[in-house]
Amino acid sequence: MLRALVLGHKERGQLAAGRALGVLLAVAVRTLLAQGAGPGAVPGATVVVLVPVPSQRATVRARGVDATTRMTRAGARELRRGGGTVVVLPLLAVRRGTRDQGGLTSTERAANLRGRMWVRPRPRDRLTRLGPVRVVLCDDVVTTGSTLREAQRALERSGVPVAGAATVAATVRRRVGSRPAGLPLPRSAD
Repeated sequence: MLRALVLGHKERGQLAAGRALGVLLAVAVRTLLAQGAGPGAVPGATVVVLVPVPSQRATVRARGVDATTRMTRAGARELRRGGGTVVVLPLLAVRRGTRDQGGLTSTERAANLRGRMWVRPRPRDRLTRLGPVRVVLCDDVVTTGSTLREAQRALERSGVPVAGAATVAATVRRRVGSRPAGLPLPRSAD
């Protein structure tokens, strides 16, 4: 059922599914933040910044909507209902020439995305005016973790610490060591 909800929202234009996905994303964000300090913790942080993982411009044009950003905004609305100060900032973009991740192996996905995300200057400037923040990456599904790791790399390279990532679903991995949604990301090697 969750798979149908994600695919309907992302691939079939069933925009009403974005609200339900936003509620699920809010649960993952709450789970992450309830873990306390951890990586990316900023003393005195009162603002939670949700950063949607970017889609390629061509994909957004073809779909007619940025499904991940839409879901992230719905998640932020749900979190605000609980009294939190939550902002959605589209800090990241994907460089042209990045292949679609569908059908790629985990090794191919990592190579495809390595160094392909960058931080957009205007949203980055807005981030600096918010004061102490907790930055959470948001995506619909974590498959291999390559997209989230690249997003983390780009943000941390620009001086933005990442508290962790929240997703609404994760693909089943057959290898030991898979990471459930709503957990801190491993620290970058950069």
